[in-house]
Amino acid sequence: MLTTDRVPAIFADARAVHADALRLLEAGDIRDAAEKAWCATKRATDALILARTGEESEFSPDTTRGLVRLAATDNAINNLLVGRYYSRQGHLHGTCFYLGICEPVDEIHRRIRQTADYINDAERLAGYSDIV
Repeated sequence: MLTTDRVPAIFADARAVHADALRLLEAGDIRDAAEKAWCATKRATDALILARTGEESEFSPDTTRGLVRLAATDNAINNLLVGRYYSRQGHLHGTCFYLGICEPVDEIHRRIRQTADYINDAERLAGYSDIV
């Protein structure tokens, strides 16, 4: 694992963006809440990739490639994060935010709220869970 100040800063950013998602959700803005939850997922994944490889992803395709590479060599990442990452990318970012189809509502709400669990798991897999 790489030790750098950037990793906890990126995880802190992921948590702040997720908090924004929850505020938007409570205000009834499910579409923007979904996008914020996706952004929090991406940021947490970026921090994990930086901690494991020393490489910082800039764009979503870089993040996706980095996660897939990590998952190929680490079953915990594959089992805990990959499906949840793609679920948020497809449902929250693509279908809800871009297409405006935020249904079923209960599932979108669940994915937004459970993004906190994704961030926690990414931190643990990055070796930074004791920092929180």
